[in-house]
Amino acid sequence: MKKLQNPKRGRGASDNPINRFEGHYVDYELDEETGEKPSQKTQLFKDDTKNIISFNKSPDIPFDAGLNPYRGCEHGCIYCYARPYHEYLGFSVGLDFETKIIVKYDAPELLRKTLSSPKWEPQIIAMSGITDVYQPLERKLLLTRGCLEVLKEFRNPVGIITKNHLITRDIDYLKELAEYNCVSTTISITSLDKKLTEIMEPRTSRSEKRLRAIERLSKAGIPVGVNVAPIIPGLTDHECSDILKAAKDAGAIYAGYTILRLPYKVKDIFVDWLEQHFPDRKEKIKNRLFDMRGGKLYKAEWGKRIRGEGNFSHQIRDLFAIQTRKLGFNKSKIPMTTKYFVRKNGEQLDLF
Repeated sequence: MKKLQNPKRGRGASDNPINRFEGHYVDYELDEETGEKPSQKTQLFKDDTKNIISFNKSPDIPFDAGLNPYRGCEHGCIYCYARPYHEYLGFSVGLDFETKIIVKYDAPELLRKTLSSPKWEPQIIAMSGITDVYQPLERKLLLTRGCLEVLKEFRNPVGIITKNHLITRDIDYLKELAEYNCVSTTISITSLDKKLTEIMEPRTSRSEKRLRAIERLSKAGIPVGVNVAPIIPGLTDHECSDILKAAKDAGAIYAGYTILRLPYKVKDIFVDWLEQHFPDRKEKIKNRLFDMRGGKLYKAEWGKRIRGEGNFSHQIRDLFAIQTRKLGFNKSKIPMTTKYFVRKNGEQLDLF
């Protein structure tokens, strides 16, 4: 039987599963006195990529262009579907994803170069499509803020989703972008339970601070919504109505949701996490996932990986629709436009 590691304070994962590409992994050495693996400090690695914009080809993702100064995420959300990307770098989906962060230190400069090019076709850029652009490192590195300054200068529209109250630091730039219908913001809330959040999303802002972020963004005139994500059947699904009500009261005007996604080895560390923290609910949660994923813990089929399938998935979909309609969410689309885009020389695009 597999021996579970003790939970690591401030981290979501407690171990490093073997990289699926390499078939082996040199793990952290055990402490000679305690026999346990030591807590891991965050390490930063420079990303020398020359392209700051990535383009999405997935038909069920609502954006084409994405931007993120970071790969890996200190937030440590145990369920994060972005964890497998770290395996392409030779790391693990576990503690490595939370502690070995790849940083694009020149992200603002690369973005300015990209938007200045006549080859750039103005379009909405998504930030945090994979990892969170407002993870704790951003407080010191200011790379997301630098990118927003560039987007503001060019008036290129941007959509941001985050779990961190730190977004309110940049209200000055976001407010100016909003004046040109060039921004939408979304605060993701998984649970209102503080104790659950502490072990499931250890370095994120707690729900009360996320709700305060919604309130501050709304009062500043910045379009803001809530993403109930991910909904974990058998663990957090019962909170959906309360999250929507709290977000609406705070000023959110649109709402969406996703169902838990566990690609590749993420399902292994998630099941281990359940065994550590919720052994009495583990089988119930797994059975709900089997029901929503065609008898598996995860299926990557387009159109179904985000919302699931089956009776329980349809029940969540229908209840969400009723709740959002009752609360007055999603009455109109958030207006974002590229018509105010200006090149580096200040010349506005020909509107005709």
